[in-house]
Amino acid sequence: MIRFITAARLRRLEQGAEQARARAREVQAAADAAWGSHVRELWDLTARAETAESDAAILRDHVFEVEAALKKAEARAEMLRERMRLLEVELAEAKETGRWLVLLLHRGEPHSIHRSQADAQAYVATRGIPVHAWEASDERPASEVLWRLVPFTRDAAVNGFRSMSVPSPTGSEGAA
Repeated sequence: MIRFITAARLRRLEQGAEQARARAREVQAAADAAWGSHVRELWDLTARAETAESDAAILRDHVFEVEAALKKAEARAEMLRERMRLLEVELAEAKETGRWLVLLLHRGEPHSIHRSQADAQAYVATRGIPVHAWEASDERPASEVLWRLVPFTRDAAVNGFRSMSVPSPTGSEGAA
């Protein structure tokens, strides 16, 4: 079968084809815009995820540092508790015998307790500390003195300990 196409029909077909091409361009432009938006959103999300992972890694490092510092502090506290326990044993022994002890301070921090001043000086000498490092007690804070000896004893009047250089409180001078 042969069909004749008239000029009018050909124009209508060309117009329909042109409308279809225009519609295809619109749909393609909308698809391109949607794709571009999707890619930009994907990039933004990827950047945010990478930033979050980096922040998490930094926070993990800080947590590890804090945990290490905490463990170090706990170990130091345990050492100090053990040191205090030993000092309490030494004090209890001194209380039973009624004698006084010598507390050795290094820059104001308790270092050790000895039975006498000679024992404390001998102990420090074994550590290579020169004689000129010892300073007499004076008005300066103990933390400003390298090595200092503080003789002390148990004092029932104050229910505690006192330095041998400080008189025991009596009468109205006692603790309230």
